[in-house]
Order: sequence, then structure tokens, then C-alpha cells
Amino acid sequence: MKLGICGLPNVGKSTLFNSLTKAGAESANYPFCTIDPNVGIVPVPDERLQLLGDLYHSKKVTPATIEFVDIAGLVKGASKGEGLGNQFLSNIREVDAIVHVVRCFEDDNVIHVDGSVDPVRDIETINLELIFSDLEILERRIAKVARGARNDKKLAKEEDLLKRIKAHLEDGKSAKTFEVADEEEEELFATYNLLTAKPTIFAANVAEDDLADDGASNPNVAKVREFAKEDGDGVFVICAQIEQELSELSEEEKQEYLADLGAESSGLDKLIAASYDLLGLMSFLTSGEDETRAWTIKKGTKAPQAAGKIHTDFERGFIKAEVVNYKDLLEQGSLAAAREKGLVGMEGKEYIVQDGDVILFRFNV
Repeated sequence: MKLGICGLPNVGKSTLFNSLTKAGAESANYPFCTIDPNVGIVPVPDERLQLLGDLYHSKKVTPATIEFVDIAGLVKGASKGEGLGNQFLSNIREVDAIVHVVRCFEDDNVIHVDGSVDPVRDIETINLELIFSDLEILERRIAKVARGARNDKKLAKEEDLLKRIKAHLEDGKSAKTFEVADEEEEELFATYNLLTAKPTIFAANVAEDDLADDGASNPNVAKVREFAKEDGDGVFVICAQIEQELSELSEEEKQEYLADLGAESSGLDKLIAASYDLLGLMSFLTSGEDETRAWTIKKGTKAPQAAGKIHTDFERGFIKAEVVNYKDLLEQGSLAAAREKGLVGMEGKEYIVQDGDVILFRFNV
């Protein structure tokens, strides 16, 4: 999973990016991987993995990972090259979802680029830049398609689709609210990779005092939640400053600090939960002496396609999946004991994998 973190300057975006990547790396003892200065890969915290790893005495425990891309330089006019906008708008096209950091705290010492705290205005500023960037993509595509549309029915249909999407965006609406007419249009729409079609999670950045009640008493957070409802976007409350402090602590100290604040989970945990929920993702597990590992798949994935996440040969030669829930496996202490109790199922091609399934795939190629 790849998430792009964007937002206006001075909203806490880079503080959040730096603390998330650092905290993630330390808490799971996973080497922080910097592909370039704006990209960090962090593990998905999953307590099930270590428990299974201990059960099997696994040589290696491998969590699922999330790649964060810090989209810097987004200001008014970014789509026209203001700030570093154009350069980073191209980076964000490759992400699965956008994490939009919005300032919901008052602090006279932190200057706001527009002079006051107004999260909905800030969201609309960024959204407008994303719309402008999408319009540029559509205009280039229309120019290309129009040349052949007169003599090609397929291209003529695509030209019509492109012009309808363009008119929708020109009304100030995001591409995710555009309704396609049929499956063929849906397939074409996906190929345009429009920024405003991507699922979005708003990170409402609050002051420390607003963490305990999850921003319930903060009117700015209420505005963000109301705005997000319209497009079905996610929202989670975070204090980037606290995340920075948490990133310096051990796991034990972190839990104590969160308890003192009255917060149930860290920003990284909230973000991962919101991302998985928004994108309809979950994890199944494989475990053995060599390795215990988490694999991220879409909810509703059938057993052969889940096997294909490990290796294409597993999907091609799929025979059966031996499946046990991780809790049952841990309670029984071994796969053999779980089998004796009838807790292990032999599942076929139509089995829909569930979150927390520990699977042994049988295949033949």
C-alpha cells in the first residue's frame, strides 16, 4: 500500500511524515528504508505476527508494509508550478490513497499561509490544485483522442466520456463523485489515474488537549468530518507534535505516554486502521519455521488469488488451502492439535479469505 501525504505548508505535514516513518521503523524493529528524501517504508503493526513467530520459532517475522510519500510544496498555484507543486503532483499519481493533513489547532507561533485557521478553506485550496492538475491530464487526452474520433466509434465514445469528466471537474467536483455509464467507461476511467478519484483520508492535526476526546470538542475537526462525509472520505485525529515525541520513545514508554494523554492509540495505528478501512484491505498470515509473514489483500479475495500474492505459481497450480484462525492456532499450540479439534478447514477455489486466517496453500505446477 502506498499513501501520499499532502497539505499546505505549516499544517504539520512533514512533522507527521518524519515521526510516522521513524516511529514505525523503531516499534517493529524494521529497517527504515529511504528510497529518496520524500519516501519512507514502515511496517504495519500486527501483534499476531510475533505471537505466531514465537509459536513456530520462526527465523524471520515479516510484517506487511506501507510506503509513505511526502508530497511537499503544495501551495495555491501548485498545478501551474508554484512552489514545487508540479514536481510533487506527479509523485502523488502513483499512490493508492491520499492522506491530506489539515490544521485544526490555533497557535500564534506557527504562521498559517492564509493568515487564519480554516480547515475547509485549506482543503478546498488543495482540492482545486488537484482538479487543475486532472484537467490538464484530460485536456491532453482529449486532444489525442479527438484526432481519431471522427473515424473510430470507440475513440468517439472515449472522447464523450473525457468531455463529461472534464465538465464535472470544471464544476468544482472531484472525479470520485463522477458516475460512469457502464463497465467499459469504468475501465477507461481507471486508466486516467486522476488525483481527485483517489480515496482520501483527512488527518485533522489538533493540539495536545484535543487528543483525549478524539477532537470531539474541536469545532474545526467537526467541520472536517462534515466535509469528508460528502465524498465518503475518511478522517482521523492526530497531534503531529505528540507523534514526534512518541517516535523518540520505546514501545513501553509510548504506551504509558498515550495512557497519560487519555489516547487509545498512536497516530500511526489510527492512520493504518483508517487506510485499511477506506481501501477495504485486510491481512492473512503464513507461518512456519523459516518465516512468519502478513500479506495484505482486498476484502472478498478468494483463496487462489490470495495464494497469488505469495507467488504466481501458487495461484496457477492451486489445489487446496489449509486454513485455521490465528486465535485457534495459538490456543491449541500447534497445527496438529488444531486439526484434532476440527478447527482446520480444507478450503477450495471459492473460499473467501478472512482477516487473521493462517493459511498453508497446497499447489501443483
